[in-house]
Amino acid sequence: MLLLAVEVGAIVPWIILAVLALIVLIVLISNIVIVQQARAYVVERLGAFHSVWSVGFHFKIPFIEKIARRVSLKEQVVDFEPQPVITKDNVTMQIDTVVYFQITDPKLYAYGVEHPMSAIENLTATTLRNIIGDLELDQTLTSRDIINTKMRTILDEATDPWGIKINRVELKNIIPPREIQDAMEKQMKAERERRESILKAEGEKKSAILVAEGEKQSQILRAEAKKQAQILEAEGEAEALLKVQKATADSIRMINEASPTEGVLKIKALEAFEKAADGKATKLIIPSEIQGLAGLAGSLKEVFKPDEK
Repeated sequence: MLLLAVEVGAIVPWIILAVLALIVLIVLISNIVIVQQARAYVVERLGAFHSVWSVGFHFKIPFIEKIARRVSLKEQVVDFEPQPVITKDNVTMQIDTVVYFQITDPKLYAYGVEHPMSAIENLTATTLRNIIGDLELDQTLTSRDIINTKMRTILDEATDPWGIKINRVELKNIIPPREIQDAMEKQMKAERERRESILKAEGEKKSAILVAEGEKQSQILRAEAKKQAQILEAEGEAEALLKVQKATADSIRMINEASPTEGVLKIKALEAFEKAADGKATKLIIPSEIQGLAGLAGSLKEVFKPDEK
């Protein structure tokens, strides 16, 4: 029994040392810190700021150092609830904003303000009220870009001591009172109807102009065609008359070249008189030469007429 007690008494210190070693190992392992990408750790030593750990492997001294704050360096977005604001012309409306910000200095962010998000929200609300208070309703509805720019500039300047950079501010919704919305809808409807009437009138005007232009061109083309037809008809008649006159002149020239006797000329005159007599004229004036020739022709006809049996 004595030997067993001696052996147990010798083992106990070793067990205690093993336990202590295990505890020390666990403490050391638990104080190994790996900082991830786009994050930063604010470290305090004995309650005072010591350093900011960036990406990589770090070892924290047990019981002396502690991680006061874990900060994300990514750009963050916060959507605030609608805030009641009053315009310059005393119209109350609800406006909610969206703020895009990024932490640029983890130390200032950790020690600059107690509740950064609440501070940004309240600062956004007061800034929005100040800006909208200098604008009328119509300006508020049509000047979003101007309001966004002013708010971003003011907020960025105000949050700089907190280690926060305001990248962008957007007015998400502008909600005027119900009666204002109804009036705006009626105004928009009237404006659309007015534009529709203008477009319809312009369309009818253009259509009438096109029809008139078409009729004008049609009349011009018809007049041009009639003119060309008359010109061609006149040219045809002139050419026909010219050919008749040319044929007559050729006939006279041929007769003159043949040196006809007086008898031949009288016979030709008689033939011409016969053709004239076939016409519908009721009165004919016969030259004396043709009358004598006609009598001679009648006598010859009686002489050479065969005897009737």
